[in-house]
Amino acid sequence: MNRILQLVSACLLAVSFSAVAEIVPPDVLAKNTTNDVLRIVKQDKEIKSGNNQKILGLVEQVILPNFDFQQMTRLAVGQNWRKATPEQQAGLVNEFRTMLVRTYSASLSSVTDYQIEFKPLKAAASATDVTVNTQVSKPGAPPIPIDYRMEKQADGWKVYDVLVDNVSMVTVYRNSFNSEVRKGGVEGLLAALSRRNSPVSTKEAKK
Repeated sequence: MNRILQLVSACLLAVSFSAVAEIVPPDVLAKNTTNDVLRIVKQDKEIKSGNNQKILGLVEQVILPNFDFQQMTRLAVGQNWRKATPEQQAGLVNEFRTMLVRTYSASLSSVTDYQIEFKPLKAAASATDVTVNTQVSKPGAPPIPIDYRMEKQADGWKVYDVLVDNVSMVTVYRNSFNSEVRKGGVEGLLAALSRRNSPVSTKEAKK
């Protein structure tokens, strides 16, 4: 799981789209903005040196608006989503979002080590659900395919799943989340996510 998340975080900037009035095709939008975002990371010395505040700010402002965390969490929780109350569902979305923010932020300063190649988009012009295919490479390592499943919404295209080497991120999480629900119900899953997101857990994970 850690390997998958590190690869995803290394190329998340590839789908950090700029806010525009017109809805631009997802692959075009990604290609046109990737270089600009990578330039920010390269030129900002504080981000490169690991300034957490600036890294979190970049993630919150540039990356997260382009992800549908409600849909991602619902898919990751799977059939147990229907067992959760509206309050629990909101809590799960918040905890899942926090977990991904911290995971991505931890690797953001190393994103410039990777090269990202976009593949031609294979989708009809009228499609509302597409997959943007990319290939991520790093010197001395074989290239890894990373694909973004995206849905067209009223305010633009949103990512709702990421596949690393054909492995779905939400499916990987679903296996883990199902295990927590079996042990302690939805509240048990919420508690497990809360523990993982606590400052103490975050510090220990970095040791």
